[in-house]
Amino acid sequence: MRVLGLDVGDKYIGVAVSDGLGLTASGLKTVIRQRCMEALKLVIDEYDVETIVVGIPKMLNGSIGIQGEKVLKFADELKAATSLPVSLWDERLSTVSAEKVLLEANISRKKRKGLRDKISAVLILQNYLDSLMQ
Repeated sequence: MRVLGLDVGDKYIGVAVSDGLGLTASGLKTVIRQRCMEALKLVIDEYDVETIVVGIPKMLNGSIGIQGEKVLKFADELKAATSLPVSLWDERLSTVSAEKVLLEANISRKKRKGLRDKISAVLILQNYLDSLMQ
């Protein structure tokens, strides 16, 4: 079973996919939000994705703010466009964690900007996959 993981932002969406056994997440790409549905459908078809996990940016107190509302709307649109189950995963601080990983890897500032969303998608998906194993 392959799972697609998404880190949804206002401008870009980080994309990750699991291996066939649903054990590990790998980063694929970053897509532009305005033109994302067609790109995501291509990934879904290419990797034979069965379910989608979307990171939901909750506030530190657990509530859903303005960005979270935007992501909920996107998740509904994605479910309608793909007819696949869409799960939401708490992604608090995933971008901070991704930035830390990139800094530790000594990636330049210019390259970090392009990788941050993809790494965030990997972290969201891997945390989701790990929760299934417990």
